[in-house]
Amino acid sequence: MAVIETTPRASIGTQTSPFAAFFQAIRDWNDTRVTRNALNKLSDRELDDIGLTRGDIDRI
Repeated sequence: MAVIETTPRASIGTQTSPFAAFFQAIRDWNDTRVTRNALNKLSDRELDDIGLTRGDIDRI
């Protein structure tokens, strides 16, 4: 499974409200959670094909 990020992120130096920053942090957390769940469903062979090990998943 491959994911391509198509949502533009705010560049450094732009001002965002604390409200927007809070929801961005929630979106980032959820993206990470979904990615980890997808990677955990892969077999060791599939992980090896993309250059990862089970231990790498926790560091994502």
